[in-house]
Amino acid sequence: MMEFSSEQKRRYDRHLILEGFGRKGQQRLLEAKVLIVGVGGLGSPAAMYLAAAGVGRIGLIDGDFVSVTNLQRQILYTTNDTGRAKVEAVAERLRAMNPDVEVVEHEVFLNEQNAIDLIKLYDFVVEGTDNFSSKYLVNDACVMLGKGFTIGGINRFTGQLMTHMPGTACYRCLFPEPPALADVETCSMVGVLGPLAGMIGTAQATEAIKCVTGIGTPLTNTLLTLDALTMEWRRFRVCNDDNCAICGKAPTITDIREYAYKPCAKKM
Repeated sequence: MMEFSSEQKRRYDRHLILEGFGRKGQQRLLEAKVLIVGVGGLGSPAAMYLAAAGVGRIGLIDGDFVSVTNLQRQILYTTNDTGRAKVEAVAERLRAMNPDVEVVEHEVFLNEQNAIDLIKLYDFVVEGTDNFSSKYLVNDACVMLGKGFTIGGINRFTGQLMTHMPGTACYRCLFPEPPALADVETCSMVGVLGPLAGMIGTAQATEAIKCVTGIGTPLTNTLLTLDALTMEWRRFRVCNDDNCAICGKAPTITDIREYAYKPCAKKM
């Protein structure tokens, strides 16, 4: 068992005294490496809570820059950040929040050339982008590498998330292929309620903490949805698909393939 400094004992006191978590849970957090793909509406609250909790290394993947249209829901940014690289602004905030945390900036968009090389450096992935290309890249790379992940999404007044750990249903078990471009509504097209991003992103941070520390029951084989207008959370059972193209009994996907279109990346 590692020795905590006096500062760490004070900082993490509420974890250290938490029954079922304690010193062992905090040590696992400090030793963990979590990658956040997309530091927007979902990635912002997830990054903040993971840094505050004491995750030892947090990787940030995002090639975008802060826009004033982000500020309604992407709570890590201020008006003065407009025009800055998102990973640069986020890294600055996280380092100020907790000096225990090593923040690694990957100022790129996830693609088929870098997905495996980046994801293999981490223990767990939080996927919070607004495009299906990245969601399927995270799913496929994580399944191939035996990594856990949580995927979230929001639109209008609703949100959803699911978690995968090796041996459980993956994103393709639920959604075998991305939707047709004509069927996709983006946040820039129809809008999204700002606080909804916080609720789903915070749930994703909770899933990451549970998975890296081994506490509780993660949202594996489950799709969790939220209707913010009624505050109704619903759970749907997701079964392993034996015919899944990536995690089934006879996988047909053997390398990383990026979808040519990124329907949710459209800007207006």
